[in-house]
Amino acid sequence: MASTRQQPSWQPPPDPSPEDQLPLLKIYNSLTKTKNLFVPIDSKRRKVTWYACGPTVYDDAHLGHARNYVSTDIIRRIMKGFFKYDVRFVMNITDVDDKIIVRGRQQYLLAKYLSGALKQHPPSAKIRSAALEAYVEKSLPKVSNGTPPKAIKEVVEQKYADVIAGKSLDPSRPAGDDEAKLKMHIKTVFSATEAIQLLEENRLEESSEDFKNNVQDILLPYLDSLYGATIDASDHAIFTNLTQKFEARFMEDVRALNCLDPDDVTRVTEYGPQIVDFVKKIEENEFGYKTSDGSVYFDIKAFEDANNSYARLEPGSRNDQGRQADGEGKLTLQTTEKRSPSDFALWKSSRPGEPSWPSPWGEGRPGWHIECSAMASDKLGSQIDIHSGGIDLAFPHHDNELAQSEAYWLQKGEHNHQWVNYFMHMGHLSIQGSKMSKSLKNFTTIREALSRGTWTPRGLRIVFLLGNWAGPIEITEDLVKEGSNWEDKVNNFFINAKDALTRPSPNPDAKVNDELQEALRNTQQAVELALCNSFDTREAMNGKNGMSELISTYNSAKNGSISSDTISAIANWITSIVNIFGLNGEASPNSEIIGWSGIEIPDSAKPYVESVSRLRDQLRSRARSAKGLTAQELQTTVGAIAEVPNDQESNSSSYQQVLQNFKAEATSLASSPNLSKAVLSLTDRIRDIDLWNCDIYLEDRENEPTLIRPVTRELRAARQEKEDRERAKQLAKAEREKQAAARAEKGRLSHLDMFRTSEYSAWNEEGIPTKDAEGVDVTKSREKKLRKDQAAQKKLHEAWISASGANVNS
Repeated sequence: MASTRQQPSWQPPPDPSPEDQLPLLKIYNSLTKTKNLFVPIDSKRRKVTWYACGPTVYDDAHLGHARNYVSTDIIRRIMKGFFKYDVRFVMNITDVDDKIIVRGRQQYLLAKYLSGALKQHPPSAKIRSAALEAYVEKSLPKVSNGTPPKAIKEVVEQKYADVIAGKSLDPSRPAGDDEAKLKMHIKTVFSATEAIQLLEENRLEESSEDFKNNVQDILLPYLDSLYGATIDASDHAIFTNLTQKFEARFMEDVRALNCLDPDDVTRVTEYGPQIVDFVKKIEENEFGYKTSDGSVYFDIKAFEDANNSYARLEPGSRNDQGRQADGEGKLTLQTTEKRSPSDFALWKSSRPGEPSWPSPWGEGRPGWHIECSAMASDKLGSQIDIHSGGIDLAFPHHDNELAQSEAYWLQKGEHNHQWVNYFMHMGHLSIQGSKMSKSLKNFTTIREALSRGTWTPRGLRIVFLLGNWAGPIEITEDLVKEGSNWEDKVNNFFINAKDALTRPSPNPDAKVNDELQEALRNTQQAVELALCNSFDTREAMNGKNGMSELISTYNSAKNGSISSDTISAIANWITSIVNIFGLNGEASPNSEIIGWSGIEIPDSAKPYVESVSRLRDQLRSRARSAKGLTAQELQTTVGAIAEVPNDQESNSSSYQQVLQNFKAEATSLASSPNLSKAVLSLTDRIRDIDLWNCDIYLEDRENEPTLIRPVTRELRAARQEKEDRERAKQLAKAEREKQAAARAEKGRLSHLDMFRTSEYSAWNEEGIPTKDAEGVDVTKSREKKLRKDQAAQKKLHEAWISASGANVNS
């Protein structure tokens, strides 16, 4: 039973001295469930220590992981670039745990199985059948044991029809993760049964990638259950080959998302001796105990009896046996020697098929939670400013970390050692209401999303900036659109601001400039307040007096009235903020270059495109004038555009070709009967096709030179939308014409003759049938219907006569 003594609460760090001049930054602290004023331990030197839980490297990172690491990177950049803290950022790599052990072992066994090197195994057909049966029995219990493989798909479709149709297992609640997991299992079974059938029909090779990809999810656990304990686990390469591969891919992925590298990276496999020493100290402090199998457990009761608090992050989960079991791992040996069901492993005795390291308690491996405590303490000491990770780590992982670290650092006679001052937990990313996770297989990997063009690093980061880092984010069409609109707005601002600075206003309006300078000061203040409010980036971007509102104010001013100093002040400040947010590659917050990447056309294109734009502007201006363009003016204008020397060192040939073709085609139009119209058509084509195909767009502006800009995703989307509207319009027109033609063709037939068919045998003088084919009188109701149809045909026929000019009596 836990102690009844008053449990300690979070203690704020001491207030800084006035001369420290720290920002009034408040951070939402998971330890207190509120926003606390941030005061670093080393406030005089503004140094911040930060430990972040990194990835468990056994598979590619997905967008749910990106949510965590990008949001963490954003906050880290703001602390460094905006608040000027000296941040030391340490991140761990979990390269040994239950998932890695199982995955490494399974992949090793699968490779041996597919190569035929797995000794003394039953025939492949028997293994496949048994693996499928075992998977179905465990994952889809409504399917009867012994169902033949060929009948499984039909039975599953029948037993799980509601789930397949998207319905909930429980009518009282909407479908969620349980249903998503069942759908995943159904998909796995369907893919496997289809691959097995193709193999048996000799339409698929067992050694092919297609077969492996479709059946591995059923084969992996089955092979592991048969042979997992037989592998030589002293060969750590079985596991490290997997982790080294995916650690490298993880670092590639987060760098592609423009996340800064950690200052230090720690790996569990490199910390064996330190972890053993850490566990020994906890045991010596009488907060850990050994069991007969050589494992060591944390004694929660002893910890609480010493006036310490357990489960401070999520006290409501303290007795959640399911989550505690997940935290212990599926490979943990169940023991009756635990003093409490909630006690967790500090050191695990290794079983056959599991890697191990030497320890005073026997061969074993670290518990999941101890790794972070030992590594963070080694790098950052007895107290840390910030500890971060995904919200799913709060309990039991971080709660167990807190307890065992404070148990380690407690000195004799000391109570309530506060190991971490601020815990920051990043919210989940969900799609269509379901959390993105590997266990549900409802994820898109980072590299897939970037390679397919589904996301850009900047676009994804903007979406995360528009969310609350501590809350969940659901990817919706509205959120994606909001992010795209914000990016497009800032993009256009940078392009126009840089262009305006090349053409300084000769007579800037003092009032306009004063108003813009005041707007800039208001936005600077609003952004600082937003970022001080627990990094509220959404408010900084789209809130009152936020960045978007400043750009709108700038856009509403007359460009010719704004001084270069004002333009530079606004553009440089917005540039510094987007650089701090990590939206501009490796650019520094202090960069003197206005804007972000992607607003400039390639350097190799500039001399040619600028010549094309200048020639086009001059020809369009004359062609659109009241007098129009003469042949002499055309030739003089084209001749005045100097040749641009070819740069053999650059990729300029396509741009040079556009310029040469433009000059040649313009010259050839000199004899055109309607010269101005022909030239305008040519200049439109240069803009809409020739340069567009080179990823360059010329934006025409009234009474100003054409704006040269790269083709962006937003421009492509706008053009596609316009083309779709035009295509729909043409299709609708074609359909109307088709229907009109059908009506016209139908109108050829005279209403007087329309019923003179074999269906009837007698008619009156109006052409209305009086008897059917067998001489039976037409009923009154039938006659009424026939007269109605004839009246409609009469209108069609008269319309046809009118349109064709035919003789009504013909």
